[in-house]
Amino acid sequence: MTGADKVFAGSMPAIYEKLFVPMIFEPYAREMAERIAMSAPRDVLEIAAGTGALTRAMASRLGTGTRIVATDLNQPMLDLAIANQGVDDPVTWKQADGLALPFDNQSFDVVVCQFGVMFFPDRIAGYREARRVLRPEGRYLFSVWDAIENNAFVRTVAQTLADVFPNDTPRFMERTPHGYHDLSAIAADVRAGGFSSVQAETIDCVGRARSALDAAMAYCQGNPLAGEIEARAPGKLQDVTETVAGALRRQFGDGAIEGSIRAHIVTALP
Repeated sequence: MTGADKVFAGSMPAIYEKLFVPMIFEPYAREMAERIAMSAPRDVLEIAAGTGALTRAMASRLGTGTRIVATDLNQPMLDLAIANQGVDDPVTWKQADGLALPFDNQSFDVVVCQFGVMFFPDRIAGYREARRVLRPEGRYLFSVWDAIENNAFVRTVAQTLADVFPNDTPRFMERTPHGYHDLSAIAADVRAGGFSSVQAETIDCVGRARSALDAAMAYCQGNPLAGEIEARAPGKLQDVTETVAGALRRQFGDGAIEGSIRAHIVTALP
């Protein structure tokens, strides 16, 4: 992972929220929120909240009896999350680094991170921080994407970019969002971070987009992949996006499209 892999700024947060979140993040936000609600927590910390997909799902599912603190490294993502929150959402928003959380020891019943741990430059340190702020009877839940081969839209995106840039293919998706899916390695890292019990579920969902172009915009312009494309083809980001949209259209059809998505939800206990 490079330093640029962690930066979501400029137009990225708005594209991410409008196109990426409903396509692939909301289905897993619902899955995560249901699992969190099972323990009826008093205090929940979310790490790498992004634009608030899981935050909103938790607020809706848990209600006003639970304090939710949502954090992210990127302030532009939080700004959009704050703008989109409902007036009754019991959420405190805070910019924070998941490797150096600004909270006291044993402050939360649940710590949760949806599709964020892949971005940590030191994942064991991130798990150690989650363990530190978790109460002795608490739970840490996080999700990671499975390999690109098991996620239909991004598989087509990656194949198309390899065709467009055969000598220097942009690898952000393989390297970071889909680069941390080996469950045995994940379990070893989590235990090294101080947790005694680790369980994982593999969850298949369906990703849906209003069009192939919407899906291509999400993948090519709603995350740091955009910078990799621009570096290889200055001024051609929209052209490459259109090429990717054509490939998605040929694979999934005209109009609204859908494809399989797969992720792992991990639960760790102190």
